[in-house]
Amino acid sequence: MTNLEIVSSTYEGATAEENGKNLAKYVAADISWTEARGFPYAGTYIGFSAIAENVFSRLGSEWINYKFTPEDYIAADDKVAAYGTYTGTNKKSRKYFEARVAHIWKLKDGKIISFEQFVDSQTVINAM
Repeated sequence: MTNLEIVSSTYEGATAEENGKNLAKYVAADISWTEARGFPYAGTYIGFSAIAENVFSRLGSEWINYKFTPEDYIAADDKVAAYGTYTGTNKKSRKYFEARVAHIWKLKDGKIISFEQFVDSQTVINAM
């Protein structure tokens, strides 16, 4: 698979579970995952277990239908950028949000070695 195909497989599966399995399949053991400063899950997490615990489990437990809808991708060498929109409804507040977002992925030898998020965090915080 190309780097673009690997990254797009983490967003465009038939189900969230399929996307998660695709991500797990392609991450390097020491992947560095950075959620944007100001975002509710901000920080840098190393390894898939830390990402699952600090990001995905919280997204699943705190939101209804939280998702990223990619608008397009830009791929060059070992980098892929995906940009689009986050949407979801906070379980506690019942407020819906939409936020523009970009993700920068770096890959090496068919494995994802890093991820960095850029997002309009305020819209997410307002929904919480």
